[in-house]
Amino acid sequence: MSDIALDRPPAATSDRRHDRHATRLVLFVLRRLGTAVFVLLCTATVSFFLVRLSGDPVKVLLPPDATAAQESALRASLGLDRPLFTQYIDFLWGLPRLDFGNSLAYGQPVSQILADRLPATIQLAAAAMAVTLLIAVPAGVFAAMRRGRGSDRAVMTGVLLGQSTPPFWVGILLILVFAVGLHALPASGYGTFANLVLPAVTLAVYSVAVVARLLRSSLIEVLSSDHIRSARAKGFGPLKVVLTHGLRNASLPVVTIVGLEVGSLLGGAILTERVFSWPGVGQLTIEAISNRDFPLVQATVLFFAATFVVVNLLVDLSYSFLDPRVRTSR
Repeated sequence: MSDIALDRPPAATSDRRHDRHATRLVLFVLRRLGTAVFVLLCTATVSFFLVRLSGDPVKVLLPPDATAAQESALRASLGLDRPLFTQYIDFLWGLPRLDFGNSLAYGQPVSQILADRLPATIQLAAAAMAVTLLIAVPAGVFAAMRRGRGSDRAVMTGVLLGQSTPPFWVGILLILVFAVGLHALPASGYGTFANLVLPAVTLAVYSVAVVARLLRSSLIEVLSSDHIRSARAKGFGPLKVVLTHGLRNASLPVVTIVGLEVGSLLGGAILTERVFSWPGVGQLTIEAISNRDFPLVQATVLFFAATFVVVNLLVDLSYSFLDPRVRTSR
């Protein structure tokens, strides 16, 4: 009986601690969701009013010789003659239902247009992220293991060039070399793997540089810690020490930057899609801005904002699984 009595308090204490951790995690998620809703609401509000400062879309949709009566009729049919506050309330009312209205230029539901263009952007961003991880992780690990040597300096020089070069210029250069000069890859188009190579590499150049540099710095810091020295003292090889003991501990800042780069790849696809005539959301955004298509511009801006918000939330949640100390502090 005494043994049972002695065992109960530690078990009860452990259960209470587990409940507190679960409660903190739930509260954390709820706070982040509330913040995400607030950010998206602010983004929707700012985009709604700013896009209307660009001019009257009726002037773009009608020919230059259109009469005032034709302009008034078109403005009324598009609902642009209503008070601005009424338009704003209708816009907010449709957001929970993903109803952004009809495109002024295409005459179709904006949500349907986005759904048609979204797969191309996701495909491009996913391919660019795959290229980023396939190049940046080995480059960062290699540079950290060869710190201070010529190969490390060569990798860091490439990183500096990657971060300093505008993506659209990289895209034009790749087109000149591989499409015009070597005739190895198409300069534009969509639908085949060959069409995907150049835009994916173009979009990944900056992300490769960012991830490789951060991984190198994080690994160098981890490799100087006590548990790494203990692993080396046990006779583990350099590569096994880095991959088994170092990489996991260096992953937290890398996961953060990779999550941010996912949003950057989707947002940065605007210029890349334009250069390669890629039929995604980025190309659609430029077309919507040129046509002063208010509903379409508002929807694309919200799409990019929602991408950043969701990715950041997932990155924060991933900390709890990568580092038990983060889970305990919550």
